[in-house]
Amino acid sequence: MRILILTQYFPPETGAPQNRLHSLAGYFAELGAEVSVLTAMPNYPRMEVFEAYKAKFYKQEKEGKLAIHRCWIFVNKSKGVFSRLMNYFSFVFTSLLIGLFKTKKHDIIICESPPLFLGITALLLKWTKGGKLVFNVSDLWPESAEKLDIVRNKVLLGISYKLEGFIYSNSNLVSGQTQGIVKNISDRFPKVNTTWLPNGIDFNQYNISAEGDSFRRKYHLKADEFVLMYAGILGHAQGLDVILTCANLTREQVEITYIIIGDGPEREKLTQLAIELKLTNVKFIGNIPRANMSNAIAACDAYIVPLKKNDLFLGAIPSKLFEPLAMGKPIILGVDGEARDLFIEKGKGGLFYEPENAIELSKKVMYLNENRDELAKLGENGKQYVSLNFNREQIANMFFHKLVTIHGN
Repeated sequence: MRILILTQYFPPETGAPQNRLHSLAGYFAELGAEVSVLTAMPNYPRMEVFEAYKAKFYKQEKEGKLAIHRCWIFVNKSKGVFSRLMNYFSFVFTSLLIGLFKTKKHDIIICESPPLFLGITALLLKWTKGGKLVFNVSDLWPESAEKLDIVRNKVLLGISYKLEGFIYSNSNLVSGQTQGIVKNISDRFPKVNTTWLPNGIDFNQYNISAEGDSFRRKYHLKADEFVLMYAGILGHAQGLDVILTCANLTREQVEITYIIIGDGPEREKLTQLAIELKLTNVKFIGNIPRANMSNAIAACDAYIVPLKKNDLFLGAIPSKLFEPLAMGKPIILGVDGEARDLFIEKGKGGLFYEPENAIELSKKVMYLNENRDELAKLGENGKQYVSLNFNREQIANMFFHKLVTIHGN
């Protein structure tokens, strides 16, 4: 079976879809599929094409059993709607060209959304070259863009909603990263064939037994220092100012330190806020190689997973919570709904605080600091729960069998 993964985001970029799709592609290849990836020149999250890929329209690479086709994409640091649309549609156009003339006919096309518009390429490739389309939704778009006030243009939103329905209706299967996403789609489009494709953790690839001593030494963190960590995109949806406000509230507890790892559009705003609050208990660290992340997570005592308070996120499961849980680190979760139900109520892998409520977050931080014996207990709970329910190898095997069934129908 030949599988084409169509995605705007893929390693060497770092991020949730990049890691998840790279993992799925590898497992599919191990299961005997011939896997190709059609993606953009790496540029995320700094919105600048990586040095090795600059001034190129097309580049083909081979990584193990994976054939990777990369094509040009318009990138610009502007946050305006026009710039975003240019970014999305440039890849829609170039990926269609490369898909038509540089890739083989595939039995299955897996298209990653967002961006929603990439579904245009996926459908055109399906109709011109054959194969079945699996449209994977990791974030409901345009609903999320509308509710987060990122897109306000009513005409654009209206067109996008119609396109969304058209793509779903012409897909052989629509998969969603969370049960909430699947339910949303099923409720609005009851005739669409849907399935839950959860995210997870690569237990056989990720160093869950890593030591954090080297990371602590490098960043001058004392052995008895209570370290809270966030690692990931510094974006609008995360609402990371709650961590800085919490740091301000706990500044008298000198043993508590907050580490923020990553980059993104909100970095400048956050660093400026830290300066204005005169915070000495917060360290900003840029993106670090994925190979070093296990050591970074091992160095923390608890891991903060925030999102803004929005009904849209009641069905969200931030991918960044899997690695700390798999390593036995408790999470302090600021995401209500599905994530809270799974990882706090059922998995008992950490503590919950109301999203964007810095006072409540500070209380959870101080509670764990004062009751450090709770850390190991919560951490072990989370580790066992994730191991049993969110092992990526098992998830990939189950999804692969769905693809086989779709291919045969």
